[in-house]
Amino acid sequence: MHPVLFEIGSFPLGTYGLLLAIAFFAGTALAKRQAKLDGLEPAAITDLAIAMLISAILGSKLLMIVVDLINHRPLAEVFSLGTLRAGGAIHGGIIAATAVFFWKLRKGRGLPLRITGDALVPGVALGQAIGRLGCFSAGCCYGTESHLPWAVHFTHPLAQAMGAPGFLVHPVQLYNTLANLAVMAVLLLARPKRAFQGQIFALYFLVEGLGRVITETWRGDVDRGTGWLGWAWLSTGRLTGIAFMLLGLGLWLVWSRRKETK
Repeated sequence: MHPVLFEIGSFPLGTYGLLLAIAFFAGTALAKRQAKLDGLEPAAITDLAIAMLISAILGSKLLMIVVDLINHRPLAEVFSLGTLRAGGAIHGGIIAATAVFFWKLRKGRGLPLRITGDALVPGVALGQAIGRLGCFSAGCCYGTESHLPWAVHFTHPLAQAMGAPGFLVHPVQLYNTLANLAVMAVLLLARPKRAFQGQIFALYFLVEGLGRVITETWRGDVDRGTGWLGWAWLSTGRLTGIAFMLLGLGLWLVWSRRKETK
């Protein structure tokens, strides 16, 4: 893989950072396009997207650190350069960005909650898909051991410094990219058939959570240990995925009964 594309003097251009920037601009562009369909102001969407991006970066790093501490990882490794370079726990980013989303709209940005959520989430899924390519390039968030024809081996010194194993693994980052592209496709296809405002927003949490529960099967970058509540299957990723599905179901049930614009 190529964690660093090239260097300008002593300044390295990291692949992950570049792909994160591309993910933000591509996701924002898609969100603004969806927002126009409901007559929302594109500039307000951009402002909201920037706030959500910052919170997503901080949230993903924070959840990654919390998970590492729960799994008794040495403090020297938790608070290291590898942690700074790693993409983080994506659902921590989504949780933080969702909290900022609700907070910003409560402050009054001229953006109705439900249709704004409907406009944003396809772009969020697209951004996640591109961001996972950054994880693949950096060698973080790697998979479990595999001997399938498409298994990969992270040999770059920077990837190994971040903990990438010295054997063939599932390219789970690419699995997640495909899963997020599928989520985006589902949301875009469902939008013309939207029965109530907020339906696409709720649907995002349902399908994103389901996708994470499935792809967690091939994650090998952290010690899953015995899992939460003593169940090895119930890892942090699956727990957040289930929480997302429950949130999506709750929003769907509540908003489908209140079809007025809010």
